[in-house]
Amino acid sequence: MKIGIIQQHNTADRDDNRQRLAEKITLLAQQGAELIVLQELHNGLYFCQTEDVNVFDQAEPIPGPSTEFFGALAKQLGVVIVTSLFERRATGLYHNTAVVLEKDGTIAGKYRKMHIPDDPGYYEKFYFTPGDLGFQPIDTSVGRLGVLVCWDQWYPEAARLMALAGAQLLIYPTAIGYDPNDTREEQERQRMAWQTVQRGHAVANGLPVVTVNRVGDEDGVPFWGTSFVAGPQGELLYEAPVDQEAIAVVEVDMQRSEQVRRWWPFLRDRRIDAYTDLTRRFIDAITI
Repeated sequence: MKIGIIQQHNTADRDDNRQRLAEKITLLAQQGAELIVLQELHNGLYFCQTEDVNVFDQAEPIPGPSTEFFGALAKQLGVVIVTSLFERRATGLYHNTAVVLEKDGTIAGKYRKMHIPDDPGYYEKFYFTPGDLGFQPIDTSVGRLGVLVCWDQWYPEAARLMALAGAQLLIYPTAIGYDPNDTREEQERQRMAWQTVQRGHAVANGLPVVTVNRVGDEDGVPFWGTSFVAGPQGELLYEAPVDQEAIAVVEVDMQRSEQVRRWWPFLRDRRIDAYTDLTRRFIDAITI
């Protein structure tokens, strides 16, 4: 499969952001991309750095303006597009939602972000209700996509459940960057940990991983780019710069997972009879 990724620096001009995305989507389609993945909350700035009730005005229904806009592009170009939207489900009820658009322009499915962070500069719990659709892959003409969103990428349980449900590819629209107050060494440790854990998901599940991050400074937070594609053994197939916009078409051998899983049959050897404690928050010490 030829996968297109767009790592973009956004501004406060939402119309311009969308238009630039449309131009890049068109270019990637012309270069042969069959599946195109956009970054998290790609229409505007990453607004979760502060808590402001007026920001809820940016949320939109699904279906809505963005699914119509990107759906028309998907149909025109004959590609599958993974979008990331601020969903207005009802008054006072909002989600961080990835929507997959089929190449005929219809909505193939959606995923509501399950793990919601609440850290300095990432006050997402103020804006987003945790997802309630579970970890269900989305069937498309290019395969069964295990779409997750940003903070989900730190959780092996999420990747595993997508794999167990038959996902052929793990996809993470992302918005993550540095704390400018951290040392350069600490910033690099965090960036490499972020990539390493996702490459680990690829290895543990024998699946390719596609991660698309934003880039550039937004209100003092430098997003670290580094969008990447990894194969089912965690091998890097593509890595974008840390400080520049980038687009790329990356070819992924979707048949390779079959062979890798034969060599490393992790799913066969799982001790599912011994994992019941995974549903507990923490296992307190037991005196024997």
